[in-house]
Formats: sequence, structure tokens, C-alpha cells
Amino acid sequence: MSVSYNKLWKMLIDQKRSHIELQRAAEVVPNTMTKIRRDQPVNLAILDRICRVLGCDFGDIVERVDNFK
Repeated sequence: MSVSYNKLWKMLIDQKRSHIELQRAAEVVPNTMTKIRRDQPVNLAILDRICRVLGCDFGDIVERVDNFK
């Protein structure tokens, strides 16, 4: 199982925000933004801060992806 943050990137585009603006507003360190860009899991507390900034819920920015073949 892995995660995908494609919904987050789409939401940023829809809201005309940059990832740097989100990083600053949600007080997310650059290393965590790199994890998000690489679709790696991050702490729920960080996702909560991002959701508060964007005015959304977890399911609006992240989804679980099965790696079954």
C-alpha cells in the first residue's frame, strides 16, 4: 500500500496557490514537502495543518493506492 497526493496538487492548482505558499502557511518543513512530492507517507498532524490551510478534509488531499499486480 502507498499513498498519492495528486488530489493535493490539483487542489493547489484550483485554488491558484503554490506549494511554497502552502509550505509557509501550514508551517511544513521542506523535507516533508519532498516526501509529499514523492508520494511518501507523512504524519497526520502535518496533513491536518495542510487541511486547515486549504479548508478541506484528509480525503480531499490524499488517497490510498494499492500496489497489487
